[in-house]
Amino acid sequence: MRVPEPVRTEHLFAPLHEALMTVLGSLSAAEWHAPTVAGAWTVKDVAAHLLDTALRRLSLQRDGHTMPTTGPFDPNGANREWVSAAARLSPRILIELMDRYGRENAEYLATLDPFAKAQWGVAWAGEEESPVWFDVARELTERWHHQQQIRDAVRRPPLHEPYLKPVLATFVRALPFAYRDVEAPRGTAIVFNDWSLVRDDAWTLYEGRASDPVTTIELDDDLAWRVFTKQRIDPRARITGDARYAEPVLRMVTVIG
Repeated sequence: MRVPEPVRTEHLFAPLHEALMTVLGSLSAAEWHAPTVAGAWTVKDVAAHLLDTALRRLSLQRDGHTMPTTGPFDPNGANREWVSAAARLSPRILIELMDRYGRENAEYLATLDPFAKAQWGVAWAGEEESPVWFDVARELTERWHHQQQIRDAVRRPPLHEPYLKPVLATFVRALPFAYRDVEAPRGTAIVFNDWSLVRDDAWTLYEGRASDPVTTIELDDDLAWRVFTKQRIDPRARITGDARYAEPVLRMVTVIG
C-alpha cells in the first residue's frame, strides 16, 4: 500500500468540453427535453447547470467578483434559480454560451498552481481547506458525471476514457470522511476495489489492497460513480467479510445537495 498521489486533471477539461459540445450539437429538439437521473432536470437543465458552474467559477475566482447574498449560500437553491431562468434560453444560445465559457473555464483551470490553497474546500470530503488540485479534480468529476447523465438520457456512448479512473480516484478521497463515525480497533483494514482504509488514529486512505482486510467491497467502476453521485440503483457490490463495514461505501455521496 502507498499514500495516494495527487489527482492531476487540469489537462482533461479541454477535451471533456469538446466532447460535450459534440453531444449537444447532435441533439434533436425532443432530446433536449429528455428526462435525466438528475432529479426533475431535463437534458437542457443539466446543460444549463454546467454553464452556471463555469460562469460562477470564472466570475468569483478568476474575476474576483463578490456574489451578493442575503444569508448563507444555498447551492441547491442557486442551482434551481439558475436552471429556472435558463429555461428562457434556446438550445442554440445555450450552446453558444457554453462553448465560449466552457473553453475559458478549461483554460483558466490550467493556469492555477495545483499545490496552492484552493478558494473552496471539498465539502463532500469533509475538508474546509483543500489544495487546488483537489478542487480542480472535484470540478472535473462534476462536469464529467453530468455529461454522463446527458449521454445516458439520449442514448449516446459513455465517455469512460480517460476520465473514469481519475474521477474515481477523486471520489475515494471521501472515504475517510464517510467512515468518520465508524469505530474499529486500530489496524482494522477495509478494501474497496484497489483502495484501502486503515484505522490508525483516524481512518486513513491508501492506494493498494491491504493484506488482511476485515471487509472487501468490489464494485464495478461504472456502477461506483453512479452510486457516489446519488443515482438510485442496485449497486450489486460483491462483499466478503463483515458486511457492516461496507455500508458507508454504499451510502457515500460525492456531490453537493
